[in-house]
Amino acid sequence: MRSILLVVALVGISQLPGCSQQQPADLVLMGGEVHTVNPKLVDIKAVAIRDKRIVAAGGEGEMAALIGEGTKVVDLHGQHVYPGFTDAHAHLLDIGDRELSLSLDGTESSAALLARLKAAVAMAEPGEWVIGRGWIETHWDPPVFPTRQDLDAVSPDNPVSLERADGHSIVVNSMALALAGIDADTEDPAGGDILRDADGVPTGMLVDNAMDPVLALFPERSIPKAQAYRVGAARSARLGWTQIQDAGVSLSESELQRELAAAGELDVRVYSAVYGPDGDTPTLLELGPFASDDLMFVRRAIKIQVDGALGSRGAALLEPYADADTDGLVRWSEAELLEVYREALRKGIQLQTHAIGDRANRMVLDLYAQAFRDVPASERAVAEPRWRIEHAQLLAPEDLPRFAELGVIPSMQPSHAIGDLHFAPTRLGMERLDGAYAWRELLDSGVVIPAGSDAPVEVGDPRIEFYAAVARQDLEGFSSKGWHPEQAMTREEALKSLTLWPAIAAFQEKDRGSIAIGKLADFTVLDTDLLTAPIEEVPEAKVVMTIVNGRIVHDARH
Repeated sequence: MRSILLVVALVGISQLPGCSQQQPADLVLMGGEVHTVNPKLVDIKAVAIRDKRIVAAGGEGEMAALIGEGTKVVDLHGQHVYPGFTDAHAHLLDIGDRELSLSLDGTESSAALLARLKAAVAMAEPGEWVIGRGWIETHWDPPVFPTRQDLDAVSPDNPVSLERADGHSIVVNSMALALAGIDADTEDPAGGDILRDADGVPTGMLVDNAMDPVLALFPERSIPKAQAYRVGAARSARLGWTQIQDAGVSLSESELQRELAAAGELDVRVYSAVYGPDGDTPTLLELGPFASDDLMFVRRAIKIQVDGALGSRGAALLEPYADADTDGLVRWSEAELLEVYREALRKGIQLQTHAIGDRANRMVLDLYAQAFRDVPASERAVAEPRWRIEHAQLLAPEDLPRFAELGVIPSMQPSHAIGDLHFAPTRLGMERLDGAYAWRELLDSGVVIPAGSDAPVEVGDPRIEFYAAVARQDLEGFSSKGWHPEQAMTREEALKSLTLWPAIAAFQEKDRGSIAIGKLADFTVLDTDLLTAPIEEVPEAKVVMTIVNGRIVHDARH
Protein backbone atom coordinates (compact mmCIF):
# COMPACT_ATOMS: atom_id res chain seq x y z
CA MET A 1 0.00 0.00 0.00
CA ARG A 2 2.90 2.31 0.67
CA SER A 3 3.51 2.68 -3.05
CA ILE A 4 0.29 4.64 -3.55
CA LEU A 5 1.62 7.36 -1.28
CA LEU A 6 4.81 7.94 -3.20
CA VAL A 7 4.80 10.78 -5.65
CA VAL A 8 4.68 9.45 -9.19
CA ALA A 9 6.22 11.62 -11.88
CA LEU A 10 3.77 12.27 -14.66
CA VAL A 11 5.19 12.44 -18.15
CA GLY A 12 4.60 15.78 -19.82
CA ILE A 13 4.73 16.59 -23.50
CA SER A 14 4.64 19.97 -25.13
CA GLN A 15 1.36 19.48 -26.94
CA LEU A 16 -1.41 16.96 -27.37
CA PRO A 17 -1.49 15.18 -30.73
CA GLY A 18 -3.83 16.84 -33.16
CA CYS A 19 -3.51 20.39 -31.78
CA SER A 20 -3.54 22.78 -34.72
CA GLN A 21 -4.93 26.07 -35.93
CA GLN A 22 -8.12 24.18 -36.71
CA GLN A 23 -8.40 23.38 -33.02
CA PRO A 24 -7.74 26.63 -31.21
CA ALA A 25 -7.47 26.78 -27.45
CA ASP A 26 -10.16 28.37 -25.32
CA LEU A 27 -7.62 30.07 -23.05
CA VAL A 28 -3.88 30.64 -23.25
CA LEU A 29 -1.75 31.87 -20.36
CA MET A 30 1.50 33.42 -21.61
CA GLY A 31 4.50 35.24 -20.23
CA GLY A 32 4.51 33.60 -16.82
CA GLU A 33 6.66 31.37 -14.68
CA VAL A 34 4.85 28.02 -14.55
CA HIS A 35 5.60 25.78 -11.57
CA THR A 36 4.32 22.46 -12.82
CA VAL A 37 5.07 20.16 -9.82
CA ASN A 38 6.00 17.80 -12.63
CA PRO A 39 9.69 16.89 -13.11
CA LYS A 40 9.02 15.91 -16.72
CA LEU A 41 7.69 19.36 -17.65
CA VAL A 42 10.11 22.14 -16.76
CA ASP A 43 11.04 25.63 -17.92
CA ILE A 44 7.45 26.35 -18.92
CA LYS A 45 6.31 29.88 -19.74
CA ALA A 46 2.84 29.28 -21.20
CA VAL A 47 -0.07 26.84 -21.11
CA ALA A 48 -3.11 26.37 -23.32
CA ILE A 49 -6.54 25.09 -22.27
CA ARG A 50 -9.32 23.60 -24.35
CA ASP A 51 -12.48 21.88 -23.17
CA LYS A 52 -11.48 22.29 -19.49
CA ARG A 53 -8.13 20.50 -19.90
CA ILE A 54 -4.51 21.42 -20.56
CA VAL A 55 -3.63 20.84 -24.21
CA ALA A 56 -0.18 22.41 -24.43
CA ALA A 57 2.60 23.68 -22.21
CA GLY A 58 5.92 25.19 -23.19
CA GLY A 59 7.30 28.42 -24.61
CA GLU A 60 5.28 31.29 -26.01
CA GLY A 61 6.20 30.34 -29.57
CA GLU A 62 4.51 26.96 -29.17
CA MET A 63 1.20 28.69 -28.42
CA ALA A 64 0.85 30.53 -31.73
CA ALA A 65 -0.77 27.58 -33.51
CA LEU A 66 -3.36 27.33 -30.75
CA ILE A 67 -4.53 30.93 -30.76
CA GLY A 68 -7.64 31.45 -32.82
CA GLU A 69 -10.28 34.12 -33.17
CA GLY A 70 -12.13 32.97 -30.05
CA THR A 71 -9.09 32.28 -27.88
CA LYS A 72 -8.74 34.36 -24.72
CA VAL A 73 -5.07 35.23 -24.27
CA VAL A 74 -3.80 36.34 -20.85
CA ASP A 75 -0.38 37.99 -20.55
CA LEU A 76 0.92 37.10 -17.09
CA HIS A 77 3.77 39.63 -17.10
CA GLY A 78 6.09 37.25 -15.26
CA GLN A 79 3.64 36.20 -12.59
CA HIS A 80 3.69 32.70 -11.15
CA VAL A 81 1.35 29.89 -12.15
CA TYR A 82 0.86 26.89 -9.85
CA PRO A 83 -1.36 23.82 -10.08
CA GLY A 84 -4.66 24.82 -8.50
CA PHE A 85 -4.40 24.81 -4.73
CA THR A 86 -6.57 22.33 -2.85
CA ASP A 87 -7.72 22.73 0.75
CA ALA A 88 -7.58 19.12 1.90
CA HIS A 89 -9.71 19.76 5.00
CA ALA A 90 -12.22 22.57 5.36
CA HIS A 91 -15.91 23.16 6.07
CA LEU A 92 -17.46 25.06 3.19
CA LEU A 93 -20.87 25.74 4.72
CA ASP A 94 -19.27 27.13 7.87
CA ILE A 95 -16.92 29.29 5.80
CA GLY A 96 -19.97 30.88 4.17
CA ASP A 97 -21.77 31.19 7.48
CA ARG A 98 -18.76 32.99 8.96
CA GLU A 99 -19.02 35.59 6.21
CA LEU A 100 -22.75 36.05 6.72
CA SER A 101 -23.35 35.83 10.48
CA LEU A 102 -22.00 36.82 13.90
CA SER A 103 -18.28 36.16 13.66
CA LEU A 104 -16.15 36.24 16.78
CA ASP A 105 -12.86 35.76 14.93
CA GLY A 106 -10.10 37.98 16.21
CA THR A 107 -11.67 38.83 19.57
CA GLU A 108 -8.59 39.75 21.59
CA SER A 109 -10.14 39.58 25.06
CA SER A 110 -13.16 38.44 26.98
CA ALA A 111 -14.29 42.08 27.04
CA ALA A 112 -14.11 42.25 23.23
CA LEU A 113 -16.15 39.05 22.98
CA LEU A 114 -18.83 40.48 25.26
CA ALA A 115 -18.88 43.76 23.35
CA ARG A 116 -19.67 41.93 20.11
CA LEU A 117 -22.27 39.86 21.88
CA LYS A 118 -23.89 42.96 23.40
CA ALA A 119 -24.21 44.54 19.96
CA ALA A 120 -25.83 41.37 18.58
CA VAL A 121 -28.25 41.13 21.52
CA ALA A 122 -29.30 44.74 20.96
CA MET A 123 -30.46 43.78 17.47
CA ALA A 124 -32.33 40.64 18.57
CA GLU A 125 -35.90 40.28 19.73
CA PRO A 126 -36.44 39.30 23.40
CA GLY A 127 -36.16 35.53 23.71
CA GLU A 128 -34.52 35.14 20.28
CA TRP A 129 -31.43 32.94 20.10
CA VAL A 130 -28.10 34.73 19.61
CA ILE A 131 -25.62 32.38 17.95
CA GLY A 132 -22.01 33.08 17.03
CA ARG A 133 -18.72 31.31 16.48
CA GLY A 134 -14.99 31.83 16.20
CA TRP A 135 -13.66 32.91 19.62
CA ILE A 136 -10.46 31.50 21.05
CA GLU A 137 -9.10 32.39 24.46
CA THR A 138 -5.44 31.43 24.12
CA HIS A 139 -4.29 35.05 23.55
CA TRP A 140 -6.54 36.56 26.22
CA ASP A 141 -5.23 37.81 29.54
CA PRO A 142 -5.91 35.60 31.40
CA PRO A 143 -6.34 32.79 28.80
CA VAL A 144 -9.46 31.23 30.36
CA PHE A 145 -12.78 30.09 28.93
CA PRO A 146 -15.71 32.51 29.22
CA THR A 147 -18.57 31.50 31.53
CA ARG A 148 -22.35 31.62 31.63
CA GLN A 149 -22.09 34.47 34.14
CA ASP A 150 -20.06 36.51 31.62
CA LEU A 151 -22.76 36.00 29.00
CA ASP A 152 -25.62 36.58 31.47
CA ALA A 153 -24.28 40.08 32.18
CA VAL A 154 -25.00 41.21 28.62
CA SER A 155 -27.77 38.77 27.65
CA PRO A 156 -30.12 37.89 30.50
CA ASP A 157 -33.22 37.60 28.28
CA ASN A 158 -31.86 35.91 25.15
CA PRO A 159 -30.43 32.38 24.99
CA VAL A 160 -26.83 32.55 23.77
CA SER A 161 -24.52 29.97 22.22
CA LEU A 162 -21.01 30.97 21.13
CA GLU A 163 -18.90 28.28 19.48
CA ARG A 164 -15.17 28.14 20.10
CA ALA A 165 -13.03 28.39 16.96
CA ASP A 166 -12.20 24.68 16.99
CA GLY A 167 -15.88 23.75 16.62
CA HIS A 168 -15.67 21.27 19.49
CA SER A 169 -17.09 23.37 22.32
CA ILE A 170 -19.57 26.12 23.00
CA VAL A 171 -20.15 28.54 25.84
CA VAL A 172 -23.80 29.26 26.65
CA ASN A 173 -25.60 31.47 29.11
CA SER A 174 -27.87 30.42 31.97
CA MET A 175 -31.01 30.78 29.88
CA ALA A 176 -29.65 28.38 27.25
CA LEU A 177 -28.63 25.86 29.92
CA ALA A 178 -32.10 25.99 31.44
CA LEU A 179 -33.79 25.52 28.05
CA ALA A 180 -31.55 22.51 27.39
CA GLY A 181 -32.26 21.03 30.82
CA ILE A 182 -28.62 21.08 31.87
CA ASP A 183 -27.94 21.63 35.58
CA ALA A 184 -25.74 20.37 38.40
CA ASP A 185 -27.47 16.98 38.36
CA THR A 186 -26.95 16.38 34.64
CA GLU A 187 -24.43 13.65 33.95
CA ASP A 188 -21.73 14.04 31.33
CA PRO A 189 -22.83 12.24 28.15
CA ALA A 190 -20.65 9.63 26.51
CA GLY A 191 -18.12 11.50 24.39
CA GLY A 192 -18.89 14.85 25.99
CA ASP A 193 -17.96 17.02 28.95
CA ILE A 194 -19.97 19.56 30.93
CA LEU A 195 -17.42 21.85 32.57
CA ARG A 196 -18.29 22.68 36.18
CA ASP A 197 -17.16 25.06 38.90
CA ALA A 198 -15.90 24.03 42.33
CA ASP A 199 -19.47 23.46 43.51
CA GLY A 200 -20.30 21.17 40.59
CA VAL A 201 -22.46 23.76 38.82
CA PRO A 202 -22.09 23.99 35.00
CA THR A 203 -19.90 26.92 33.97
CA GLY A 204 -21.59 27.20 30.57
CA MET A 205 -18.79 25.43 28.66
CA LEU A 206 -20.00 22.30 26.84
CA VAL A 207 -17.51 20.08 25.00
CA ASP A 208 -18.26 17.81 22.01
CA ASN A 209 -21.29 15.55 22.62
CA ALA A 210 -22.33 17.68 25.61
CA MET A 211 -23.24 20.39 23.08
CA ASP A 212 -26.03 18.31 21.53
CA PRO A 213 -28.95 19.31 23.85
CA VAL A 214 -28.27 22.98 23.08
CA LEU A 215 -27.72 22.52 19.36
CA ALA A 216 -31.03 20.66 19.14
CA LEU A 217 -32.81 23.83 20.28
CA PHE A 218 -31.45 26.10 17.58
CA PRO A 219 -34.12 27.70 15.38
CA GLU A 220 -34.33 27.21 11.65
CA ARG A 221 -31.47 28.81 9.76
CA SER A 222 -31.98 32.42 8.73
CA ILE A 223 -29.27 32.07 6.07
CA PRO A 224 -30.13 29.63 3.26
CA LYS A 225 -27.49 26.94 2.95
CA ALA A 226 -27.24 27.47 -0.81
CA GLN A 227 -26.31 31.09 -0.20
CA ALA A 228 -23.69 30.12 2.37
CA TYR A 229 -22.19 27.58 0.00
CA ARG A 230 -21.97 30.12 -2.83
CA VAL A 231 -20.40 32.73 -0.56
CA GLY A 232 -17.97 30.22 0.94
CA ALA A 233 -16.92 29.00 -2.50
CA ALA A 234 -16.43 32.53 -3.82
CA ARG A 235 -14.28 33.46 -0.82
CA SER A 236 -12.22 30.30 -1.28
CA ALA A 237 -11.62 31.10 -4.95
CA ARG A 238 -10.51 34.64 -4.09
CA LEU A 239 -7.85 33.13 -1.84
CA GLY A 240 -6.58 30.83 -4.59
CA TRP A 241 -8.27 27.55 -3.69
CA THR A 242 -9.58 25.49 -6.60
CA GLN A 243 -10.97 22.58 -4.59
CA ILE A 244 -12.37 22.22 -1.09
CA GLN A 245 -12.25 18.75 0.41
CA ASP A 246 -15.25 19.24 2.67
CA ALA A 247 -14.60 17.40 5.92
CA GLY A 248 -18.10 16.51 7.04
CA VAL A 249 -21.63 17.28 5.89
CA SER A 250 -25.01 15.60 6.06
CA LEU A 251 -26.17 13.63 3.05
CA SER A 252 -28.76 16.30 2.26
CA GLU A 253 -26.06 18.98 2.38
CA SER A 254 -23.90 16.87 0.11
CA GLU A 255 -26.80 16.62 -2.34
CA LEU A 256 -27.16 20.40 -2.25
CA GLN A 257 -23.47 20.73 -3.05
CA ARG A 258 -23.94 18.39 -5.99
CA GLU A 259 -26.89 20.41 -7.30
CA LEU A 260 -25.05 23.72 -6.96
CA ALA A 261 -21.97 22.32 -8.69
CA ALA A 262 -24.06 20.91 -11.54
CA ALA A 263 -25.70 24.32 -12.00
CA GLY A 264 -22.31 26.06 -12.14
CA GLU A 265 -22.99 28.01 -8.96
CA LEU A 266 -19.83 27.02 -7.06
CA ASP A 267 -16.49 28.61 -7.92
CA VAL A 268 -14.48 25.69 -6.52
CA ARG A 269 -14.58 21.93 -6.80
CA VAL A 270 -16.00 19.99 -3.86
CA TYR A 271 -14.83 16.60 -2.59
CA SER A 272 -17.55 15.74 -0.11
CA ALA A 273 -17.39 13.54 3.00
CA VAL A 274 -20.61 12.58 4.80
CA TYR A 275 -20.66 12.45 8.60
CA GLY A 276 -20.83 9.04 10.26
CA PRO A 277 -20.72 6.44 11.64
CA ASP A 278 -24.48 6.71 12.21
CA GLY A 279 -27.19 8.80 10.57
CA ASP A 280 -26.63 8.95 6.81
CA THR A 281 -23.86 6.36 6.71
CA PRO A 282 -26.03 3.34 5.75
CA THR A 283 -27.53 5.32 2.87
CA LEU A 284 -24.12 6.46 1.66
CA LEU A 285 -22.78 2.92 1.79
CA GLU A 286 -25.75 1.76 -0.26
CA LEU A 287 -25.35 4.58 -2.81
CA GLY A 288 -21.60 4.12 -3.20
CA PRO A 289 -19.19 6.68 -4.66
CA PHE A 290 -20.39 9.45 -6.99
CA ALA A 291 -18.40 11.76 -9.27
CA SER A 292 -19.64 14.27 -11.82
CA ASP A 293 -18.12 13.98 -15.28
CA ASP A 294 -16.05 17.13 -14.81
CA LEU A 295 -15.11 16.31 -11.19
CA MET A 296 -16.62 19.55 -9.93
CA PHE A 297 -18.36 17.39 -7.32
CA VAL A 298 -17.23 14.06 -5.89
CA ARG A 299 -18.69 12.14 -2.95
CA ARG A 300 -16.87 9.02 -1.82
CA ALA A 301 -15.98 9.42 1.86
CA ILE A 302 -17.29 9.10 5.41
CA LYS A 303 -16.07 11.56 8.04
CA ILE A 304 -16.02 10.36 11.67
CA GLN A 305 -14.91 12.37 14.68
CA VAL A 306 -13.28 10.08 17.22
CA ASP A 307 -12.09 12.66 19.75
CA GLY A 308 -12.31 16.39 20.35
CA ALA A 309 -9.82 19.25 20.04
CA LEU A 310 -6.67 20.08 21.94
CA GLY A 311 -7.75 23.63 22.74
CA SER A 312 -10.93 22.58 24.53
CA ARG A 313 -9.16 19.56 26.09
CA GLY A 314 -11.31 17.04 24.24
CA ALA A 315 -8.45 15.43 22.31
CA ALA A 316 -7.96 11.91 23.68
CA LEU A 317 -4.49 11.52 25.25
CA LEU A 318 -2.56 8.51 26.46
CA GLU A 319 -1.69 10.45 29.62
CA PRO A 320 -3.69 13.24 31.32
CA TYR A 321 -3.38 16.84 30.21
CA ALA A 322 -0.56 18.72 31.88
CA ASP A 323 -2.92 21.56 32.86
CA ALA A 324 -6.15 19.72 33.76
CA ASP A 325 -7.37 16.52 35.39
CA THR A 326 -8.63 14.86 32.22
CA ASP A 327 -7.25 12.75 29.40
CA GLY A 328 -9.85 13.89 26.86
CA LEU A 329 -12.72 11.92 25.40
CA VAL A 330 -13.59 9.33 22.77
CA ARG A 331 -16.89 9.88 20.98
CA TRP A 332 -17.56 6.41 19.52
CA SER A 333 -16.95 2.86 20.66
CA GLU A 334 -14.51 0.62 18.83
CA ALA A 335 -17.31 -1.77 17.91
CA GLU A 336 -19.38 1.00 16.30
CA LEU A 337 -16.42 2.13 14.23
CA LEU A 338 -15.15 -1.27 13.16
CA GLU A 339 -18.51 -2.32 11.74
CA VAL A 340 -18.61 0.76 9.51
CA TYR A 341 -14.94 0.45 8.54
CA ARG A 342 -15.41 -3.11 7.29
CA GLU A 343 -18.45 -2.23 5.20
CA ALA A 344 -16.74 0.83 3.76
CA LEU A 345 -13.92 -1.36 2.46
CA ARG A 346 -16.43 -3.62 0.75
CA LYS A 347 -18.26 -0.67 -0.87
CA GLY A 348 -15.26 1.43 -1.94
CA ILE A 349 -15.92 4.30 0.44
CA GLN A 350 -12.96 6.21 1.84
CA LEU A 351 -12.65 6.82 5.59
CA GLN A 352 -11.64 10.22 6.92
CA THR A 353 -11.37 9.83 10.69
CA HIS A 354 -10.74 12.84 12.91
CA ALA A 355 -8.10 12.00 15.53
CA ILE A 356 -6.05 14.67 17.31
CA GLY A 357 -4.73 13.13 20.54
CA ASP A 358 -2.15 10.35 20.67
CA ARG A 359 -4.67 7.95 22.24
CA ALA A 360 -7.23 8.66 19.51
CA ASN A 361 -4.65 8.23 16.75
CA ARG A 362 -3.49 4.90 18.15
CA MET A 363 -7.08 3.73 18.45
CA VAL A 364 -7.84 4.63 14.83
CA LEU A 365 -4.63 3.07 13.49
CA ASP A 366 -5.46 -0.11 15.41
CA LEU A 367 -8.99 -0.18 14.02
CA TYR A 368 -7.85 0.52 10.46
CA ALA A 369 -5.35 -2.34 10.76
CA GLN A 370 -8.06 -4.66 12.08
CA ALA A 371 -10.45 -3.71 9.27
CA PHE A 372 -7.72 -4.31 6.67
CA ARG A 373 -7.12 -7.77 8.13
CA ASP A 374 -10.83 -8.57 8.30
CA VAL A 375 -11.51 -7.47 4.71
CA PRO A 376 -8.56 -8.48 2.51
CA ALA A 377 -7.86 -6.71 -0.77
CA SER A 378 -9.66 -9.40 -2.77
CA GLU A 379 -12.91 -8.54 -0.98
CA ARG A 380 -12.63 -4.75 -1.32
CA ALA A 381 -14.13 -2.53 -3.99
CA VAL A 382 -10.85 -0.55 -3.93
CA ALA A 383 -7.82 -2.68 -3.12
CA GLU A 384 -5.75 0.24 -1.78
CA PRO A 385 -8.37 2.42 -0.09
CA ARG A 386 -6.25 5.49 0.82
CA TRP A 387 -7.92 5.92 4.17
CA ARG A 388 -7.05 9.08 6.01
CA ILE A 389 -6.64 10.34 9.54
CA GLU A 390 -7.68 13.96 9.72
CA HIS A 391 -5.38 16.14 11.87
CA ALA A 392 -3.00 13.48 13.31
CA GLN A 393 -1.69 16.31 15.47
CA LEU A 394 -0.19 14.38 18.37
CA LEU A 395 1.39 10.95 17.82
CA ALA A 396 3.27 8.62 20.11
CA PRO A 397 6.74 8.13 18.57
CA GLU A 398 6.14 4.39 18.08
CA ASP A 399 3.01 5.14 16.04
CA LEU A 400 4.71 7.44 13.50
CA PRO A 401 5.87 4.62 11.16
CA ARG A 402 2.47 2.95 11.16
CA PHE A 403 0.96 5.39 8.64
CA ALA A 404 3.36 4.25 5.93
CA GLU A 405 3.13 0.62 7.00
CA LEU A 406 -0.66 0.64 6.72
CA GLY A 407 -0.94 2.97 3.72
CA VAL A 408 -2.84 5.54 5.80
CA ILE A 409 -2.67 9.21 4.81
CA PRO A 410 -2.14 11.83 7.55
CA SER A 411 -4.27 14.78 6.42
CA MET A 412 -2.84 17.70 8.41
CA GLN A 413 -3.27 21.45 8.76
CA PRO A 414 -0.03 23.45 9.00
CA SER A 415 -1.74 26.51 10.47
CA HIS A 416 -2.84 24.48 13.50
CA ALA A 417 0.81 24.14 14.45
CA ILE A 418 1.51 27.86 14.42
CA GLY A 419 -1.70 28.60 16.32
CA ASP A 420 -1.40 25.79 18.82
CA LEU A 421 2.21 26.59 19.69
CA HIS A 422 0.85 29.31 21.98
CA PHE A 423 -0.91 26.83 24.25
CA ALA A 424 0.16 23.27 23.36
CA PRO A 425 3.25 23.31 25.63
CA THR A 426 0.98 24.14 28.57
CA ARG A 427 -1.67 21.60 27.59
CA LEU A 428 0.75 18.76 26.87
CA GLY A 429 4.02 19.43 28.65
CA MET A 430 7.34 19.66 26.83
CA GLU A 431 8.02 15.94 26.50
CA ARG A 432 4.95 15.19 24.39
CA LEU A 433 5.81 17.89 21.86
CA ASP A 434 8.24 15.40 20.27
CA GLY A 435 5.29 13.78 18.49
CA ALA A 436 3.33 16.96 17.75
CA TYR A 437 2.81 18.03 14.12
CA ALA A 438 5.62 15.66 13.10
CA TRP A 439 5.64 16.49 9.40
CA ARG A 440 9.32 15.69 8.76
CA GLU A 441 9.23 12.28 10.40
CA LEU A 442 6.02 11.33 8.63
CA LEU A 443 7.30 12.44 5.24
CA ASP A 444 10.59 10.63 5.74
CA SER A 445 8.66 7.46 6.58
CA GLY A 446 7.20 7.45 3.07
CA VAL A 447 3.75 9.04 3.31
CA VAL A 448 2.36 12.18 1.72
CA ILE A 449 0.73 14.93 3.77
CA PRO A 450 -2.19 16.71 2.09
CA ALA A 451 -2.49 20.12 3.71
CA GLY A 452 -5.78 21.65 4.73
CA SER A 453 -6.75 24.74 6.65
CA ASP A 454 -9.72 23.46 8.71
CA ALA A 455 -11.43 26.76 7.90
CA PRO A 456 -13.30 28.36 9.54
CA VAL A 457 -11.36 27.04 12.54
CA GLU A 458 -8.37 28.79 10.96
CA VAL A 459 -8.35 31.67 8.48
CA GLY A 460 -8.41 29.33 5.50
CA ASP A 461 -5.66 30.91 3.37
CA PRO A 462 -3.24 28.78 1.29
CA ARG A 463 -0.50 31.39 1.68
CA ILE A 464 -0.64 30.98 5.46
CA GLU A 465 -0.66 27.19 5.17
CA PHE A 466 2.44 27.28 2.95
CA TYR A 467 4.18 29.70 5.32
CA ALA A 468 3.32 27.61 8.38
CA ALA A 469 4.58 24.40 6.80
CA VAL A 470 7.95 25.95 5.94
CA ALA A 471 8.53 28.47 8.75
CA ARG A 472 6.89 26.56 11.63
CA GLN A 473 6.50 29.97 13.32
CA ASP A 474 3.51 32.20 13.84
CA LEU A 475 2.93 35.14 11.53
CA GLU A 476 5.01 37.40 13.78
CA GLY A 477 7.97 35.03 13.56
CA PHE A 478 7.50 33.58 17.05
CA SER A 479 8.20 29.95 17.91
CA SER A 480 8.16 28.60 21.44
CA LYS A 481 10.70 26.37 23.14
CA GLY A 482 10.44 22.74 22.11
CA TRP A 483 8.56 23.43 18.88
CA HIS A 484 11.00 21.36 16.82
CA PRO A 485 11.85 23.47 13.75
CA GLU A 486 13.46 20.35 12.28
CA GLN A 487 9.92 19.03 11.63
CA ALA A 488 9.26 21.74 9.01
CA MET A 489 8.62 20.93 5.36
CA THR A 490 10.81 22.08 2.50
CA ARG A 491 9.23 24.59 0.12
CA GLU A 492 8.88 21.94 -2.56
CA GLU A 493 7.08 19.67 -0.10
CA ALA A 494 4.83 22.50 1.06
CA LEU A 495 3.84 23.19 -2.54
CA LYS A 496 3.04 19.51 -3.11
CA SER A 497 1.01 19.50 0.11
CA LEU A 498 -1.30 22.08 -1.48
CA THR A 499 -1.42 20.52 -4.94
CA LEU A 500 -0.35 16.96 -5.81
CA TRP A 501 -0.74 15.33 -2.41
CA PRO A 502 -4.39 16.37 -1.87
CA ALA A 503 -5.09 15.01 -5.36
CA ILE A 504 -3.55 11.66 -4.33
CA ALA A 505 -5.63 11.72 -1.14
CA ALA A 506 -8.76 12.10 -3.28
CA PHE A 507 -7.83 9.51 -5.97
CA GLN A 508 -7.50 12.37 -8.48
CA GLU A 509 -3.78 12.52 -9.31
CA LYS A 510 -4.44 11.48 -12.91
CA ASP A 511 -6.63 14.54 -13.39
CA ARG A 512 -5.38 17.16 -10.94
CA GLY A 513 -2.54 18.18 -8.66
CA SER A 514 0.18 19.01 -11.19
CA ILE A 515 0.44 20.68 -14.55
CA ALA A 516 0.56 18.07 -17.30
CA ILE A 517 -0.97 17.61 -20.72
CA GLY A 518 -4.48 16.19 -20.43
CA LYS A 519 -5.06 17.20 -16.83
CA LEU A 520 -7.91 19.44 -15.78
CA ALA A 521 -7.17 23.14 -16.12
CA ASP A 522 -6.97 24.30 -12.50
CA PHE A 523 -4.44 27.04 -11.75
CA THR A 524 -3.58 29.43 -8.95
CA VAL A 525 -1.68 32.52 -10.10
CA LEU A 526 0.33 34.59 -7.61
CA ASP A 527 2.65 37.56 -7.97
CA THR A 528 5.23 35.76 -5.84
CA ASP A 529 7.58 32.82 -6.31
CA LEU A 530 6.77 30.61 -3.33
CA LEU A 531 9.98 28.65 -3.83
CA THR A 532 12.40 31.59 -3.58
CA ALA A 533 10.71 34.60 -1.96
CA PRO A 534 11.62 35.46 1.65
CA ILE A 535 9.30 33.26 3.66
CA GLU A 536 7.94 36.19 5.68
CA GLU A 537 6.63 37.72 2.42
CA VAL A 538 4.58 34.67 1.42
CA PRO A 539 1.45 35.49 3.51
CA GLU A 540 1.27 38.84 1.70
CA ALA A 541 1.55 37.43 -1.81
CA LYS A 542 -1.18 38.68 -4.13
CA VAL A 543 -3.64 36.13 -5.52
CA VAL A 544 -3.76 37.38 -9.10
CA MET A 545 -6.06 34.79 -10.63
CA THR A 546 -7.82 31.53 -9.86
CA ILE A 547 -8.82 29.23 -12.71
CA VAL A 548 -11.07 26.21 -12.19
CA ASN A 549 -12.02 23.83 -15.01
CA GLY A 550 -10.56 26.29 -17.49
CA ARG A 551 -12.78 29.11 -16.20
CA ILE A 552 -11.38 32.25 -14.57
CA VAL A 553 -13.32 32.43 -11.31
CA HIS A 554 -11.21 35.14 -9.66
CA ASP A 555 -9.31 37.90 -11.45
CA ALA A 556 -7.52 40.63 -9.51
CA ARG A 557 -5.55 42.05 -12.44
CA HIS A 558 -7.78 45.08 -12.80
